[in-house]
Amino acid sequence: MTTAPAVDAPRPAARPELDPEPRGAAEKILIAVFTGVPFLALIAAVPLAWGHFLGWTDVALTAVLYFISAAGITVGYHRYFTHGSFKANRPLKIALAVAGSLAMEGPVITWVADHRRHHKHSDKEMDPHSPWRFGDDWKALAKGLAWAHYGWLFNPNRTSKRRFAKDLLDDRDITFIHRWFPGLVAVSLLTPALLGGLITWSWQGALTGLFWAGLVRITLVHHVTWSINSICHTFGKEDFEVRDKSRNVWWLAIPSLGESWHNLHHSDPTCARHGVLKGQIDISAGVIRGFEKAGWARDVRWPDERRLAAKRTKRPA
Repeated sequence: MTTAPAVDAPRPAARPELDPEPRGAAEKILIAVFTGVPFLALIAAVPLAWGHFLGWTDVALTAVLYFISAAGITVGYHRYFTHGSFKANRPLKIALAVAGSLAMEGPVITWVADHRRHHKHSDKEMDPHSPWRFGDDWKALAKGLAWAHYGWLFNPNRTSKRRFAKDLLDDRDITFIHRWFPGLVAVSLLTPALLGGLITWSWQGALTGLFWAGLVRITLVHHVTWSINSICHTFGKEDFEVRDKSRNVWWLAIPSLGESWHNLHHSDPTCARHGVLKGQIDISAGVIRGFEKAGWARDVRWPDERRLAAKRTKRPA
């Protein structure tokens, strides 16, 4: 009696949009350290804030470095490098890549590749951080919110930089800054410590500078950015027609520097201003306007009234 030849199991389809080398254990540990330690510092900040561990120097340093690193993400990583909302001269391009790196959200090319994949597959299977990936009942959505906010960072699949960010891989300035990301992480932590120590001329000033303007500032930037992935794809208002679940969340507008006007952004991704309706504050757009007036930015893609009107879900009376 003869037996039928074994049939090879079908191989999984290749996914060219993903990096063939998955994220390893060491990288996951680094992500946990870079995101977890600042969060623990924020928890510790609550009782410390009521003692003698916080001064006006710490407040000022935290505010200034928060603005620089958050704008590095919103204006630099997002509106400039990912979507090309404007063109920048070389010094501004380099400054934006460095400022974004100070937020410790990952090297610039990795961040851009992930975000471009998010837009291509927004709230669908290949979206790296959709809160709807597990379903739309309340249990699935609760799990999805946790995934979109933080869990996706530990996904072993990595976005292919060659497929989604080849333009940046071909840019010598940006590849150099991308490779030096670990060094910029050190700069992001040591600079507030150095400034705090020099301004107060004390070791305590250096320590509180590191704590508040370093660790606490970083975790604030992280969670505001991640809230755009989670909250702004789940709750809020839809003013413009989109093919996904992106929404506007007004109470995140100030800390996110205008990124939480997320519905318009997904309706018109290359637009340099996200808050386009009356009363929608967009600090990042103001920064871009300043760069344009200084002659550092050009060809800015400002909102087009006819295009906006065509995309409105409800026509104004």
